[in-house]
Amino acid sequence: MASRIEQIIEEIEEYVDSCKYQPLSTTKIVVNKEEIEELLRELRLKTPDEIKRYQKIISNKDAILEDAQAKADNIIAEAQAKAQQLVTEHEVMQKAYAQANETINSANKQAQEILDSATSDANSIRLSAITYTDDMMANIGNLVSNTLEDAGEKYKVFIDSLQSCLDVVNQNRRELAPQTAQAAAISGNLQEDDDTDDLLDSLEDE
Repeated sequence: MASRIEQIIEEIEEYVDSCKYQPLSTTKIVVNKEEIEELLRELRLKTPDEIKRYQKIISNKDAILEDAQAKADNIIAEAQAKAQQLVTEHEVMQKAYAQANETINSANKQAQEILDSATSDANSIRLSAITYTDDMMANIGNLVSNTLEDAGEKYKVFIDSLQSCLDVVNQNRRELAPQTAQAAAISGNLQEDDDTDDLLDSLEDE
């Protein structure tokens, strides 16, 4: 059964695949910021729990080994008790010792096999958990890196567009500057003519 974090990664991949490409581009896409942030927010919330779960799996290695050791100790104890019983009950001591040694050797072999199997299982579980966690972190890192790269490209295009508009406005003002100065001069001359007419009218009235 897939974990929630795997489901979120699949949802992000499906969402990215469903996004439309930017005009004149076959690699850059247009994403809905709120939707991608919501998926990333849930991913960040789920990641610690997922890592704790696999850490718990790794920690079970000691429990597996302890259980195997306990089983091995019980087998050896039972074998020793049986060996002691054989020595006591059999009239031929040599045969009893031989059977006892054989039982103990068999018990030791079986106990070692249990320990070896438990160690192998625990190491396999630990390696699988570490590998899965590393792959998961790599996928998350690639996704975030690609998202940041796309966002950076988008804002760079926007800033370059604003700068281009500003350059056009400044260029137009520079081209209009001579005409603006001329218009101001004409306006000043007209004002002087009006002041002269007012002075002549005042003299005539006197």
